Amino acid sequence: MELADLVQQVEGFDKLPPRETIRLFAWWLHSHQAKETFNNADIRACYDLIHMAQPNVALYLPRMAEFKPADVVKMRGGYKLERTVRSALDARYGIHHSVVRVSKLLADLPDKVPGLAEKAFLQEAMKCYRVEAYRACIVMTWNLAFDHLRSWVLKDTVRLAAFNTTIPKKYPKRGSYTVSAIEHFEEFTESEVIELCYTAGIVTKNLTEILREKLKRRNAAAHPSLVKVDQPQADDVVTDLVHNVVLALS
Repeated sequence: MELADLVQQVEGFDKLPPRETIRLFAWWLHSHQAKETFNNADIRACYDLIHMAQPNVALYLPRMAEFKPADVVKMRGGYKLERTVRSALDARYGIHHSVVRVSKLLADLPDKVPGLAEKAFLQEAMKCYRVEAYRACIVMTWNLAFDHLRSWVLKDTVRLAAFNTTIPKKYPKRGSYTVSAIEHFEEFTESEVIELCYTAGIVTKNLTEILREKLKRRNAAAHPSLVKVDQPQADDVVTDLVHNVVLALS
């Protein structure tokens, strides 16, 4: 969720006292920016982000830590919202700890994915997750993982040779067809690529089962149906594919 979107949800936001706006900004930094702690500059940046005049943040935060009960807790490196304050804001604005975890997982990926296509898929997946477009998030995360798998096969001559050697054995009608570029995989369906990788011994049985299951989940999300796709399903797809494909196949 963008900060401007959060502010729109808060009735009478422009009339809130600084203590309330700082609490709200701190919650957003924890929940939607995956910040473990925040400091004066982080809070001031929030005011700037929504074009709002700043109070004396350096004065307010120490006072908020001294309140009984406290609004914030002083930590090494900054502050954290006090647990009961954060829980109350979680309940009011519908955040769940898994959202923070998955958002951070996606946010930490850009420097770890090599190709332009993968970066584009990642950006789309992040946008979709943040606006709760979970069907689209599942589709884009699958695209990211599948593109990563193909690139990983191409990157190593031994893996690529094993893949190409397996083609006529697994799919005799493909004849002497070989893969040497990313676009050559288009000769095969996604499920066929997965089976070729498994039969060639390139990926393990466990990873193959993950890929098969997540492909089915992608298909269910991509095609019009009455099947409900919600946050827990997206969380499962994102964490499984990111950990077991994007980060594991390096």
